[in-house]
Amino acid sequence: QVQLVQSGGGLVQAGGSLRLSCAASGRTFRNYAMGWFRQAPEKEREVVAAISWSGVSTYYADSAKGRFIISRDNAKNTVYLQMNSLKPEDTAVYYCAGARSYLPIPKEEYDYWGQGTQVTVSS
Repeated sequence: QVQLVQSGGGLVQAGGSLRLSCAASGRTFRNYAMGWFRQAPEKEREVVAAISWSGVSTYYADSAKGRFIISRDNAKNTVYLQMNSLKPEDTAVYYCAGARSYLPIPKEEYDYWGQGTQVTVSS
């Protein structure tokens, strides 16, 4: 199994930035596409960004394009989500996840999930 441990998050003012990290254990990490999802209270979990195992291909939800950057460092077994120009509507619990597809988008495609980290953006 792949174990995912998240760090980062917290409280930030609108317009500010945060970087989320997700560290994975397991020798097969580089073979997994990774995604970031978020879930606000009373809402469904939704994809924010995804990255292929090589890091060459990325996907961003419309809400994240131009503001968020997903990246990975396979040597460190870590995937990142750099969040810039944060808005109050970005407030949610953010989850990293791993999948065995090339660049999966639906949450159902992901096999492993981090514990989640709260991101709160104040206005």
